[in-house]
Amino acid sequence: MPRGRYSLFDPHDHTPLGDEHFQCATGPSGWRYVSQLTSPSGAPAGSVDLTLDTLGRPLRLQLAAAHWQIRGAAVDGLTWVRSDPGGDHAQEGNAAAHAFTGVSPAFLVATARLLRPARGAAPTRVRLVTFAPPVLAPRTVDQAWSLVSSEAHATDSAPLIADEYQVSDLQTGEQHTVHLAGDVVLAAPGVELEDLESPPSQFD
Repeated sequence: MPRGRYSLFDPHDHTPLGDEHFQCATGPSGWRYVSQLTSPSGAPAGSVDLTLDTLGRPLRLQLAAAHWQIRGAAVDGLTWVRSDPGGDHAQEGNAAAHAFTGVSPAFLVATARLLRPARGAAPTRVRLVTFAPPVLAPRTVDQAWSLVSSEAHATDSAPLIADEYQVSDLQTGEQHTVHLAGDVVLAAPGVELEDLESPPSQFD
């Protein structure tokens, strides 16, 4: 069960956004990721709880930020409820999309797991719903993912496979690179893996 800490920062000017303390695990029913976010000062800043089924589809998503929370799942495309912590101002949303995304590194692992692009194949298109902090406003984005390379690294137990993906924003044309090892993000724009207490889990 990988457990560790990511540091988050603005990918354009490198302004620190805080840390994400996470743990995740694979199982017979899929994959679950939970984390607690802290601000640069160390104050609590929210949480992430994401569960995928064996095909990489979102069974459940719970996000919390400053004064808002999201509860969502893959129902009729994607369905979610955005509300204040007390649930007094709930707004339901729905989109013909495949998965959720956002600032958390969990969503990079989840999208790669859902798409599973083959190395050398044409980019795979995907429509995602992202929730922008701090108010978790929903927005639909279109991306294309391609697997550029896979490299084995020797470890004390079994070889660790590091995958390099190229991700393109189909609305802006911007491209960036994401490096994953199993269910852990090694590097991505705005994300640095600072601590990892146990090796990544490998998906079947």
